[in-house]
Amino acid sequence: MFNNATSGANASAILYSIIETAKANGLTPFDYIMHCLEHLAASPDNVEALLPWNVKSGKV
Repeated sequence: MFNNATSGANASAILYSIIETAKANGLTPFDYIMHCLEHLAASPDNVEALLPWNVKSGKV
């Protein structure tokens, strides 16, 4: 409805899912996304550690 392209709708859905999952796990969405981006830049192979339920709210 608000996206002109299918790829834009997919990107929006992914971002909204990340934000809502972070909130559901007691994390601040902005801090969680920043943590993910920093961690992925340093070690992109360890994605399991980035799942919201594996991130402690004190670390983010």
